[in-house]
Amino acid sequence: MDDIQNILGAMMRVAIDPQTAAVAIAVIGLNIHFGYTGLLNIGQSAFMLLGAYGFAISITQGIPMFFAILIGLALALVFALVLGVPTLKLRGDYLAIVTISAAEIIRYVGRSVGIGWLTDLTKGAQGIPGSQYRAPFTNLSFFGDGNTTLLPFNYTDVAGGSVVVRLLGWVVVIALVVLLVRIARGKLALAGAARTGAMVGIVVVAALICLFLVPVTQRNTGANGLWFTAVAWTVVGLSVLLLLGLTRSPWGRALRGVREDEDAMRSLGKNVFAIKMQALVIGGLFGALGGMMYVLPATVQPDSMGRTLTFFCYTALLLGGAATIWGPVLGSLIFYVGRAFVIAVSQTYLQDGSSPIGFMSNQQTQQFAFIVVGVALMLLVIFRPQGILGDKRELRFNV
Repeated sequence: MDDIQNILGAMMRVAIDPQTAAVAIAVIGLNIHFGYTGLLNIGQSAFMLLGAYGFAISITQGIPMFFAILIGLALALVFALVLGVPTLKLRGDYLAIVTISAAEIIRYVGRSVGIGWLTDLTKGAQGIPGSQYRAPFTNLSFFGDGNTTLLPFNYTDVAGGSVVVRLLGWVVVIALVVLLVRIARGKLALAGAARTGAMVGIVVVAALICLFLVPVTQRNTGANGLWFTAVAWTVVGLSVLLLLGLTRSPWGRALRGVREDEDAMRSLGKNVFAIKMQALVIGGLFGALGGMMYVLPATVQPDSMGRTLTFFCYTALLLGGAATIWGPVLGSLIFYVGRAFVIAVSQTYLQDGSSPIGFMSNQQTQQFAFIVVGVALMLLVIFRPQGILGDKRELRFNV
């Protein structure tokens, strides 16, 4: 049972990790591109990397953090314009080719060592250590130093951490989560009283997750501390609210119109090119913001933000559901938590030396996680292409 609790603890640490939140922000931008507008952007990692470089390099050059953020966003804006002007008037697959190529160019330029002044800024393949640009953000923390006990009363205090109590708690959590997902997807039509009960269920799920899973203590400030986590997920919440406002506006309905039938939109007098460019820019700004949050607890290392990260973003978007408000956040959580679950189980039961049946090395357990996630994604595309919260009608693209 301790192994199971350790696995669940590892999953929760990934779920609340600031980098998971950062990817969710980038996926929100990709949702504007692909989900709502039908733009095949295969280079979201480039927007993230440009935002990260603009932010980190500016701070290392002595520029205040506020202006460093603006510089990172400005780089993403210019990059979107450079990509969009020659390609958005063509078929959608041209944008896919250009974006994935441009993303690789940005990555290789960032890791190159042939240009002296550029290498001094980007530090080549080694990247810019977080210690060189993290201080202005860390200094804003009002949580102080040391650790905080998040849950003075936790699962170890319930019947002495009884196996039966802990298993029963997780059964209730899973059952309530499944029920709430069905309600969110409209599978269960509820009256007013039932909806109130559903809200109570959400509170119960949150309480049980906190009781059985949330780490007992957490660092206040520093990489992956409470300050980083609180800010990252606050930005996710604000991004979701902004996405909700954008998509419920006439502009959001225009995005759907462009996605479904460009010719019909042109017949109504709409400037399709302008709408696409606006979507590309706004989605890219979300990507740049996600890139800044992604490197705050880590290092600006170009290879960590390559095409693989773009595919992670697409996987998260497809899992949660394209053209949905909460799909990017839910998909990011499921993807990273599921991957952490497979890695933790493999390291606990399949890694050589960890159990009698262990036969994998540590590196092989990481690769095995990618295999499992890839198979799961293929099954998802085959049996539920619209994702968990998505609608099949939202899969109509004019590309």
